[in-house]
Amino acid sequence: MNIENAKTQFLRRLPFLIISILALLAGMWSGLIRLGWAWPPLNPTLPMDHGPLMVAGFLGTLIALERSVALEIMVSGVWKKLVYLPPLLSGVGVLLLLVGVQNWVGPLLLLLGSIGLVLMLLKIYLLHPVLHSAVIGLGAVLLAMGNLLWLLGAPVPNVVLWWAGFLILTIAGERLELSRMLVLSTLSRWLFVISMIVFLTGLVLGQVNYALGARVAGLGMLALALWLLRYDIAWRRIKAGGQTRFIAISLLSGYVWLLVAGVLAVFYGGEISGLKYDAILHAIFLGFTFTMIFAHAPIIFPVVLRVPVTYTPWFYSHLILLHISLILRVGGDLMAIGWARQWGGLLNAVALLLFLFNTIMSSRLAGKDDGSN
Repeated sequence: MNIENAKTQFLRRLPFLIISILALLAGMWSGLIRLGWAWPPLNPTLPMDHGPLMVAGFLGTLIALERSVALEIMVSGVWKKLVYLPPLLSGVGVLLLLVGVQNWVGPLLLLLGSIGLVLMLLKIYLLHPVLHSAVIGLGAVLLAMGNLLWLLGAPVPNVVLWWAGFLILTIAGERLELSRMLVLSTLSRWLFVISMIVFLTGLVLGQVNYALGARVAGLGMLALALWLLRYDIAWRRIKAGGQTRFIAISLLSGYVWLLVAGVLAVFYGGEISGLKYDAILHAIFLGFTFTMIFAHAPIIFPVVLRVPVTYTPWFYSHLILLHISLILRVGGDLMAIGWARQWGGLLNAVALLLFLFNTIMSSRLAGKDDGSN
């Protein structure tokens, strides 16, 4: 690919990444306000938009952008012209939330963006009809379902279950894809499918009996975490050096947090607010999800933006800080220690900011290296 074409792709995709990062920053700010830090909200409704901004906004837009990039090189004609419509719809929905527009328009745009993501993944599945593509596509369906429930004003805990399912199945499907190199047995694949079915059963039950559904979903999370810890290729890569080892350690530590979330959901699944509820959610959305982002960022960021990233041992700083701060936060939740959960939450935000800083600096380092060759 020539330099001019790469620059064009970078400029076309950059606005979506900027919107995603704005959603992340606003979501972090609103989360800290909810933890009790007396900081001014960017708009009066921001604290209530913490979950939508972090999941449907930041992660929904970012993952839609990633899939758009993947699909763009696989299709032609009208599909090629429409691949960036889903992240565009989600991005505009995010901007409406950021400026404090509190009506149905923002949630509707986010819903339409997630439906577009489903259609993109359906197209990918039709091109490559394999199990991992179906799992990732099903994850997008869960995002759309969560966004629909949110638009219709469903209770937040019910919505969050579907949003969590979107991230869990998306990540599990991606890891299942890479496990092909291990030549998994039929039994191991069935164990994966059964674990996923248990989790999905919990989501459906949660619409009728939230406590029962959350506990069944917790069993599914527990089973999926154990499957990933047993079968993921990361174990084969942990003895390698450099970036490969960092990715492996990030992945395996994230699976431990999914395991923790599953155990907590089994015991405290009936909670719909409060400290135990906070511990479950952040074990999933921070401990599991963001360690996956940390692991994949050095690979995905160059693909999406055509900007090189050079691995540096400094990447361990944001990974270690996230784990330490999350232990402090979740421990504060479970033992009702206010200062621990509050400071843990603040350090969670610092870890995410450090991740952004380290990633930007590593791309600048890569650019200098390229210029010197």
